[in-house]
Amino acid sequence: MAGSGEPAVRTRARLTTLLVDASTGALGAAGARVAGVYLRSSTPGLLRLAVLVGLPGQLFRPWWRLHVGRPFPVADAYRLGVQVVLPNATETVRRYPQFAAGLPFPFGSVHMPVPGGTEPFGVLTVLRPAASDTVDELPDRELLARLAEGLGAELLALADGDEATIAWDGEPLCVRPPAARPAQARVGRFTWDPGTSAVHPDDRLYALLGLDPAEFAGTGPALADAVSPAEAHRILAALRAAGAGKPPAAPLSLWSREGTPRLLDLSPATEAGEASLVAGTVFEPGPGASADGAADLLPQGVFCLDRLGLLVYVNPAAARMAGQERAWLLGRPLWEAMPWLTGPPYDDHLRSVLLSHEAVHVHVRRPAAGRAAAGEGDWLALTVHPGPDILTCTLVPTSRVDAAAEPALDAPAAAEPHTPEDAVAGDHAMTPLYRPIALAIALTDAVTARQVSAVVMQELLPAFGGRRLAIYLLQDRHLFLAWETGFPQGFLAPFDGVGLDAHLPGVETLTTGRPIFFESMHQLATTYPGIPLDAEEGARAFLPLIASGRPVGSCILGFDRSRSFSTEEQTVLTALAGLIAHAMEKAQRYDTEAALARGLQQALLPRRLSAHPQVETAGRYLPGTQGMDVGGDWYDVVEAGDGLALVIGDVQGHGVQAAATMGQLRSAVRAFALGDRPPDEVLSGTNHLLIDLDPGQFASCCYVRLDPATGQARAARAGHPPPLLRSPDGRTRVLDIPGGVVLGVDPQAQYPVAELQLEPDAILALYTDGLVERPGADIDEGITALRLALARAGAAAGRRGGRSLAGVADRVTAGARHATDRPDDVALLLATRRPAHRR
Repeated sequence: MAGSGEPAVRTRARLTTLLVDASTGALGAAGARVAGVYLRSSTPGLLRLAVLVGLPGQLFRPWWRLHVGRPFPVADAYRLGVQVVLPNATETVRRYPQFAAGLPFPFGSVHMPVPGGTEPFGVLTVLRPAASDTVDELPDRELLARLAEGLGAELLALADGDEATIAWDGEPLCVRPPAARPAQARVGRFTWDPGTSAVHPDDRLYALLGLDPAEFAGTGPALADAVSPAEAHRILAALRAAGAGKPPAAPLSLWSREGTPRLLDLSPATEAGEASLVAGTVFEPGPGASADGAADLLPQGVFCLDRLGLLVYVNPAAARMAGQERAWLLGRPLWEAMPWLTGPPYDDHLRSVLLSHEAVHVHVRRPAAGRAAAGEGDWLALTVHPGPDILTCTLVPTSRVDAAAEPALDAPAAAEPHTPEDAVAGDHAMTPLYRPIALAIALTDAVTARQVSAVVMQELLPAFGGRRLAIYLLQDRHLFLAWETGFPQGFLAPFDGVGLDAHLPGVETLTTGRPIFFESMHQLATTYPGIPLDAEEGARAFLPLIASGRPVGSCILGFDRSRSFSTEEQTVLTALAGLIAHAMEKAQRYDTEAALARGLQQALLPRRLSAHPQVETAGRYLPGTQGMDVGGDWYDVVEAGDGLALVIGDVQGHGVQAAATMGQLRSAVRAFALGDRPPDEVLSGTNHLLIDLDPGQFASCCYVRLDPATGQARAARAGHPPPLLRSPDGRTRVLDIPGGVVLGVDPQAQYPVAELQLEPDAILALYTDGLVERPGADIDEGITALRLALARAGAAAGRRGGRSLAGVADRVTAGARHATDRPDDVALLLATRRPAHRR
């Protein structure tokens, strides 16, 4: 969070409390064992996991940071402001295959946006047991929504008018969930009178021993028989010794009639005549203590993890197999105590147990220290059993292991992470097995070269711990830089445009078709003497981008420290380079075809608008960013007798056919307008033309005929959004113009005409639905937002001394212009009358 000093510390503490309370509350509401909250960060477009309850943070590291534009449920819930409910793995794979590839286990999830003032603060996320395929909605959905709304209200109050202060830029706070059931330990107390042998138990002792107060004899022998019938004589002897002032030095370890362990502690109490009263405590620790004691005697290794990954129990056999002291192991996280049990594929197994609650079985290679200490074989059979609060793991020596079928890893050498982002469990965590699948799925959604490069940066770099990325594309036998991140500014400039005859690793990896790996910068400098280096230390990987035998370019991965590349890593990286090459080749074709399509689209729009000395107009067109098909939106200003015709329309669909239809309709409307036909006749004539052409498409349109001298206007609509009018005093309203059906549907359609008055300095706004429609939101909300934006833009232009209509148009479309995921085209036409003194 932003801010400094003691107030900022208090605010941070309050923020943490709110996030933890909401997450733990969501666990109970959804019957889940994992919950968390993502918050927006100070980096635009980046969400960070702030709190995680019920899952070790190390196992969730690939999802600590999420870009709001990625096809993930958390990103969609934030960006669209809608609830995302995935009841099971089937639905998750169908809607979010990339997310499912990273967590391929049977579980469900719910993602609730946490509302803010202008945009959500973040997302409340719950991972829960999978529901059946027939379940469409979870019964806890409303309760979770109220939790998210309550958190949003608390965060708004905490922000105190400055929402930017609610941000998270650090690592997530990992919290142990509340126990699934109450502690089993029970305690009861009593006093014993040595003179009369009278026993006075408290109510808790009656409950612990299962005694009826009306039937209990209230004597020492009766108490001893109730506590432990088999050892009643020991209890009576201890009572007498304590009455004589010599209580036992340690509590007596006893067994109940049912076989559960009990402890009896005795001590002198108050004086009563010549004898002292004895105070007694009966303690029943529950089944856990006896289980631990029994597990200590087992020959196989047994250890237990809590839901934060900490070792809470290790028996001597497990400590021996790990080659560590038992006391050293207890309380340490698994990835520190037993690093040979972490990293792929073991992290996936632990995630599976924690999320799907099904036991897993896998073979692991015993660490070298454990082999030396035990004098046994190299292999162990590991079984992980799920539990609501504790994971119980067993280790059994085995020699029947198919090493080819069961991937296993030796314990890695300990190394300090270079930065917090590198704090993973050694280099063995660099190659998650699902990464090729996840990258392939992510690349299917990338259509431009920049999108492909962004996916590589988001998926490939974190998977292998890389810090630098450069992608060069081949053009006219030269390599040109298409994307870079992490390199010093300007370092790669001298390599941009190098020919294929240059003696450089990025060139030779493409010309030879073989990847080149350097474990250190010294090795790189030795192989290529005189080559400029961007760092003193670090490893480099140069990968050829070749698609179906055709050279596409080369990819460079940079690491901040020296490291080796295993055979498996080299194979995976080479395969990933092939995926990137195919995606880049497709993206290059897309970029070329998209440029041609956009050129056609621009050619169909008016190059300039008809001018009038008393009327100022401004038009804006923004193509959709999803897909490269040509759109059907258009606007126009046409001379109509002694007036002007203001026109805006939208042909249904996209593609060349939509563009052709748009061109025909624009020509038809211009022809009718030049003849100064009334608005209803213009739309009726255009409607009949479209039906006669029968292109299989329909269109919406709004036509306004304006008299510049008087400001009188007559308007008609054909299924188009209503115009907006901003008065000179700043009031902005939606014009109630009755409309007819869209063009091209009904040959008998009527288009009623409405009268309106355009005062000097008032602004009339015509627009297409791409400017006001949002996925998951009502179009009326979008029109309201546009009305407010027009009011603000007009006021801002007025404050600058004289209104620039072009500036108003830019401000009104600013949000749409900067959106990276516009599903539809946007068209806007503004018109205003100049006052007489400014003609």
